[in-house]
Amino acid sequence: MLADSAMQNPMNGLSGGLDRGASAGSSGRGSLPARLAGDDDKKRGSERGPGTAVITKTKPQTKRPNLYRVLLLNDDYTPMEFVVHVLERFFNKDREAATRIMLHVHHHGIGECGVYTYEVAETKVTQVMDFARKHQHPLQCVMEKK
Repeated sequence: MLADSAMQNPMNGLSGGLDRGASAGSSGRGSLPARLAGDDDKKRGSERGPGTAVITKTKPQTKRPNLYRVLLLNDDYTPMEFVVHVLERFFNKDREAATRIMLHVHHHGIGECGVYTYEVAETKVTQVMDFARKHQHPLQCVMEKK
């Protein structure tokens, strides 16, 4: 009788047979399903036929902010030393760079103090204009898109 049941299902009772519930050599704890020979290739995205696709995760690109030039405009009344002081105080220029920019403004009518994002440029323009008004100078400071 035992021989009949072994004949009907030759994998019964053999320790080398693979179940779907346990892999060969597993001890029975938390058994994992058996893996077929081509399973790894499917995970790697190899093209074996129709219906296979590679899914790529795209990282969203952040756009660089627009930059704005902060410009000083020349006038006939604001003292040169005051312009140098403004450049040192609000634009962190050293004495030499501030003097160079001030002379450029004096000779050409306009000069660039720096390039910043919109919010920073707007703040600097407001600070310079308020400081000039406070000291009763008609100094003009503007910003333009670079």
